[in-house]
Amino acid sequence: MAHHGSDGVPPEPREPAPEPGARAVTDPAAGDPAAGDSAAGDSAAAEPGLKANAIGFLDALVIGLNSTSPAYSLAAVIGPIVALAGIYAPGVMLASFVPMLLIAAAFYYLNKVDQDCGTTFSWVTRAMGPWAGWLGGWAIAMTGVLVIGSLADVAVHFGLLAAGLDSWAANEALRQTLTVVVILAMTAVCVIGTEMSARLQDVLILAQVFFLLAFAVVALYRVYAGTSSLDGTRPALEWLNPFGAGGAALTGGLLLGVFIYWGWESAVNLTEEVENSATAPGKAGIWSTVVLLVTYLSVGFAVVGYAGTEFLAENAGEEEAVFAVLAHEVMGGWDWMVLLAVCTSALASTQTTIIPASRTALSMARRHALPPKLSHIHPRFRTPDVSTWWVAGIAIAWYLAVNQISENALLDSLTALSLLISFYYALTGLACAVYYRRHLLESMHNFLLIGLGPVLGAGLLAWLLVQSVDDMSNPENSASGVSWFGLGPPLVIGIGIAVVGVLVMCFWRIRDGRFWQERRGVADPALVHAPKKSRSEAAPKP
Repeated sequence: MAHHGSDGVPPEPREPAPEPGARAVTDPAAGDPAAGDSAAGDSAAAEPGLKANAIGFLDALVIGLNSTSPAYSLAAVIGPIVALAGIYAPGVMLASFVPMLLIAAAFYYLNKVDQDCGTTFSWVTRAMGPWAGWLGGWAIAMTGVLVIGSLADVAVHFGLLAAGLDSWAANEALRQTLTVVVILAMTAVCVIGTEMSARLQDVLILAQVFFLLAFAVVALYRVYAGTSSLDGTRPALEWLNPFGAGGAALTGGLLLGVFIYWGWESAVNLTEEVENSATAPGKAGIWSTVVLLVTYLSVGFAVVGYAGTEFLAENAGEEEAVFAVLAHEVMGGWDWMVLLAVCTSALASTQTTIIPASRTALSMARRHALPPKLSHIHPRFRTPDVSTWWVAGIAIAWYLAVNQISENALLDSLTALSLLISFYYALTGLACAVYYRRHLLESMHNFLLIGLGPVLGAGLLAWLLVQSVDDMSNPENSASGVSWFGLGPPLVIGIGIAVVGVLVMCFWRIRDGRFWQERRGVADPALVHAPKKSRSEAAPKP
């Protein structure tokens, strides 16, 4: 596989754009080897690259699944979704899957022509220019900062509950200390190597899926046996109707749905380290969304069927705690299994959420869009160690700072995630159609799957973004219920991140303008039509 050096040369302004930062002579798709400065090329050649072929398709699929943290995501949103949609909660989760699948298709087709671990940053830059690309990369990096601390906190909290250490879980100082330790440990795993990360993820996803399925099977069995301890009802196919509860319920449910599916693209952020890098990461992303859909619908039917809508709606404000209550109701003395599922889910996601943020920072730095030190690759482990530790450090600082305000402020920062997620997903969908614009009318396949589908997904997410802004502008809709500058805290956090991003971007544009010399391009016909090989396969033989 052709890797990028930390001092990679930015592409010349011509079409199709050469592989960003790629070393000359190792990637035939990169254009004229003489395009870069020879001295810089020699320097880049001396730098280690990311480790090629470190993991396979199944490992990438597992990492994509774990990044979404299915058990934790279900625990966090099942109550609020039921409060909005009632028995039609599974239908809302089904509807939420549609824009995710359409955007996953965009990731797949963009990855086919550009295997860059910066994903959205790299692709949007190629299709829509450096300003849009930089903002897309910033949004991805900031999602990691907002969520890593919260995920580690949930992992610690549910792990202590599963071990019967309830008093420890209630001790805020102890829980926050253990949370920081967990973040540092997961970051170290990410730095030590992608293979080690993948092995740990395999164990965590197996435990998580087993516990979730055990919970769903027992719950459904008790519903049909008539032994439910709550006001349960037998599941019906009509629950899959997303419009059953009305338009307002569907809108609110879709906003929550963005959160439960978000994260699958971590598989694509590892594209330079996956075997068959041109196709396997994109396929892993698509299959991740499908597996998530099946998991969410299975558990959704089980939870709604067992507990009934009234109980779930009444406890919706408890967030993931409602799952802890349900675990005891369904499993009795075996409730630790569900608690452990949420713990392993959050633990796995803590690690995998570091990946897209650190890989994006690496990609931006080697294109001169961020300080060059962030592009450093560890000479032994061949992972982006500097950017990984920076992401972890900022995430820890954010977690501790927000917790000083209130625990609800941490929930508000999580709510702000939907703004960033909707923004960069929509940007990616639009970039796919723009980048392939000269090929969309070549076949019905291209028009529907590469053009219309991603644009439709982008439109849905843009609409959800507008709805989110409207919803978050009301302070009463926030977790803390307080007003910041007359607006809800999540919206203020989102606006603050956007403003800081624009300021950093303008500062770096003045400091180092090389990245902004890049020009928009189109997909290379040779890459679109030829039987696609990964870059490692395509590299010329010595």
